[in-house]
Amino acid sequence: MSVLLKKPIFESVSQKELAQQIEGKKKCQKKLPTWHQTTGIYYPKKINIEQTSSEISAGYKSEIVEGKSLLDLTGGLGVDSYYFSKKIASVFHCEIDRDLHQITSHNLKILEAKNISCFQENGLDYLKNSNQNFDWLYIDPSRRNEVKGKVFQLSDCQPDIIRNLELLYTKSENILLKTSPLLDISIGLGELKGTKEIHIVAINNEVKELLWVLEKGFSEEISIKTVNFAKSKIQTYNFTHSEEKNATSVYSLPLSYLYEPNASILKSGAFKSIGLTFKLKKLHPSTHLYTSNELLDFPGRRFKLIKATACNNRNIRALNIEKANIANRNFPDSVATIRKKFKIKDGGNHFLFFFKDRDDSYQAALCSKV
Repeated sequence: MSVLLKKPIFESVSQKELAQQIEGKKKCQKKLPTWHQTTGIYYPKKINIEQTSSEISAGYKSEIVEGKSLLDLTGGLGVDSYYFSKKIASVFHCEIDRDLHQITSHNLKILEAKNISCFQENGLDYLKNSNQNFDWLYIDPSRRNEVKGKVFQLSDCQPDIIRNLELLYTKSENILLKTSPLLDISIGLGELKGTKEIHIVAINNEVKELLWVLEKGFSEEISIKTVNFAKSKIQTYNFTHSEEKNATSVYSLPLSYLYEPNASILKSGAFKSIGLTFKLKKLHPSTHLYTSNELLDFPGRRFKLIKATACNNRNIRALNIEKANIANRNFPDSVATIRKKFKIKDGGNHFLFFFKDRDDSYQAALCSKV
């Protein structure tokens, strides 16, 4: 029976509040294990937990910054501020919502983050009224628009970074900006003056955050850094725009092994340089699968090729596969359509890639994961 339907257990605690605490603690178990394991933590509404950074990504962000002072303009639950406080002497946390400000202030005291000062205030207003300059500004704009609903374009988020960028640069030469993983990187580059680095953070092969490191007056080569926190290890790959632009792909039909870059690399657009770096051949300019005759270390998934065949009814039936994990790459049919067409169930140990090859022919590759 739901806690909400039971009789009150504590006189001073409503069943609704108790249910929120139970649900909040459960949601923090994997995302925020430090919060989950610490006695005395008070959990906010579900949406606040869903919108906050995970401890994995917050820890990663803390490695980007350094210095004596940082202002978190959109503090929220304080996870990022907590990790920044491990690297920065003084962290200032602004949160406009009164209830969330009180909850965060309480929790940060419980966590003994003594070098974080919390303010219930709009971060931009705090910045405008402050006489202090900061070594870093951190901003995670709200992606919920009252008119448009959930958004990801920078101009639709609050605060509007594009409109306020000059103000931000008057208070700090270094800005760390978190944006939606859906934001088109080329659009962001056109809007964010001073971009020095772009970090693409994936957890278990799902892109969670785009991080933009902005430096006042910076106009040199931009570095792009990808990271995927996989279950077994951390996969990284870094490159520059010029390296990708100047790289040349070598194409081949499927060889002994196939390679699929992790989600952070695919988001970055490193479609040529990744093959050059790892000495791999590509199946097609728009088919982002790579191949080699020898098994190589690679930041993504690796597969042993069992059989490659032209994609037609007779050849697919000849594979005699009733169950497989299907993926389509540069292929006209959806995975659901492929399953229905060839009567292949989901699951099992086999992987079946449907793709366009270097000769613009549609192929299927039956593989096992290495």
